[in-house]
This record gives sequence, structure tokens and C-alpha cells, in this order.
Amino acid sequence: MLDIKEIMEYLPHRYPFLLIDRVLEMEPHKRIVAIKNVTINEPFFQGHFPGQPIMPGVLLIEAMAQAWGVLAISSTGQKVKSADILFIGIDKARFRRPVLPGDQVRFELESIGLKRLIWKFRGRALVDGNLVAEAELMATMAATHLDRETPAPVAEPE
Repeated sequence: MLDIKEIMEYLPHRYPFLLIDRVLEMEPHKRIVAIKNVTINEPFFQGHFPGQPIMPGVLLIEAMAQAWGVLAISSTGQKVKSADILFIGIDKARFRRPVLPGDQVRFELESIGLKRLIWKFRGRALVDGNLVAEAELMATMAATHLDRETPAPVAEPE
């Protein structure tokens, strides 16, 4: 659905901190599915951990937040300027299995609420259908980055 070039139109992140490679599915205001292909060439593997490379759990959470940023910005029609979507909270984070070089991580995120410009969403990271991480996350749109002529994001009617 979206390749890396299209993802970069929505996110300010760049290598080595752009953590999603492709968007497979997207339902505006509701859900997104994205993937990350993990290779031994990732810079974090140099120190996490030498001889036993494991993708840091915090980067799995960050990848979830980036996927949600793509959905949030594309759903509202905003254009990225810098840090339009700000990650503001994590609840119920659990790491179930390590993510290793050669894995393809599938991120599935769904909206569980939007109130006063604060999105709450549930994220799951899976490798080969197995749950490796999950969390509930919160994010907001930075008001200083909104286009003055574009309205602020609103929840889609139920």
C-alpha cells in the first residue's frame, strides 16, 4: 500500500531511525499494518548485544509509534513539517520473544480512542505469526506544527 518513499512523505524520521519499511494495510482513523525487515546491518546490533544480536524492545515500541504516525497524518490530511506527531505515553508494554536478524516484524495497530487531540492505540508486533511485543500507546499532534488553514484532527464518527 505504501512503500518507503511514501512513508517518508509522512514521517520526518530517516535512517537509521526510520523503523518501518512498508505499510500493508490502512483504514483511516482506525488501523494500520506495517512491516520492518530486520537485518544484521542494523546499527543497534553493534552494541545490543555483541555475539547475540537482539532488536531492542524500545525500538519495537518506536516502530509502532511511527506506524501510527503514518496513519494519523494520512488520516487528517496533514503534511509533515518536523515532529508533527509526538509520542506521549506507553502502557501495558510487554516483550514476549526476542527479534533477531532475518526476522520480518509485522506491526498491527488499532485505535482505541481519540480525545482532545490525544490518540490512544493498541499495538502488537509479530514475527511469523507469533506475538513478540505489545503495548497501548498515546500520541498527540503538535499544535505548533499544524497548518493554519488545515483543521485539527477529529475522531471519525462511529
